[in-house]
Amino acid sequence: MATRPRDPYEVLGVERDADETTIKKAFRKLARELHPDVNRHDPDAEEKFKEAAEAYEILNDAERRATYDRYGHDGLRSGGFAPNFEGFGSISDLFDAFFGGGGGGGGMFGGFGGGGAAGPTQGRDIAVNADITLAQAATGTEVELSFEAIETCEVCHGNGAKPGTPIVTCERCGGVGVLQQVTRSPFGQVMRQTACDVCHGEGKVASEPCEQCDGRGREVRRRTLRVDVPEGIADGQRIRLSGRGHAGERGGPPGDLYVLVRITADERFLRDGDDLVTVLDVSAPHATLGAAFKAPTLDGDVEVRVAPGTQPGEVIVVRGQGMPRLRRPGRRGDLRVVVNVVVPRRLSREQRKLAEKLAESMTSENVTTDESLVGKLKRIIGG
Repeated sequence: MATRPRDPYEVLGVERDADETTIKKAFRKLARELHPDVNRHDPDAEEKFKEAAEAYEILNDAERRATYDRYGHDGLRSGGFAPNFEGFGSISDLFDAFFGGGGGGGGMFGGFGGGGAAGPTQGRDIAVNADITLAQAATGTEVELSFEAIETCEVCHGNGAKPGTPIVTCERCGGVGVLQQVTRSPFGQVMRQTACDVCHGEGKVASEPCEQCDGRGREVRRRTLRVDVPEGIADGQRIRLSGRGHAGERGGPPGDLYVLVRITADERFLRDGDDLVTVLDVSAPHATLGAAFKAPTLDGDVEVRVAPGTQPGEVIVVRGQGMPRLRRPGRRGDLRVVVNVVVPRRLSREQRKLAEKLAESMTSENVTTDESLVGKLKRIIGG
């Protein structure tokens, strides 16, 4: 269902007896607030501006205003009035149409808008992925990356001209880099400036385009690069290589290269910051009596001691056997060994007799603890 248009007086925030100067001043103020330079993150800015422009079109025209005052929006529609916003691709185009393009300080706003020959433009950034193992993340590694990048043409060195041929003044724009277009707006006919579609704002073109890059001055090439990954890096962290992105335009600097590090899962460990967490399966009798076991680390197995009476979920901490701390040489996290007490299954006849004898000897003192119900639940579920 279409939304009924709002009262133009309400949109511009003026009284019904406001004069032409007041109306124009109110529209200017509102339009400034809706300019794309200060509303980059407002998806509704364009619609708000269109609404304000429509209100201005109505109230700035004496005949339309009188029709609205007597019959409302229905009277305007029956009289054939419709906002003239067709053909504008964006809110920036709308502002150019209403207030004129060009950054020379002219027009209603002065200082808004653009125009003129385009200058150097920095190249865009590139993002690539690098897959490494946890062990490589712990020691640091070097990865070879292969990706496509926009490079300056090696034949014409970026000027777009066939070697030995001249670069001449653009005939389309006469060397100024911009074209002037007349656009109909609520203010009448407004002169707009846009970058020349032939020279793209440079004012000059190659008399004979470079055959290697078709006159673009840049070309796509596959690049191979070796990148050092520091020890201790975490999954999802990025490495920034300044100036290794796409080549810039018109002599602009290149962009940056971002390497997104992805660490493949390790079956032995989970990572928690700089700590590593592993699970040690211990049979109930061993947990009861206590014993020494081997636990994995990134540098090989280490011996851990399971104390007598160890309960399920208890954690044994091995200091300094975790991940290296990023950019802090010589410092490492810890290894946390979670004891998983396993109740034996598939007992032999002799084992069953021994278990039955042990069970008969159990008393309440063997299973009673000082833990509260909440404490027991937290320990069991790992809370």
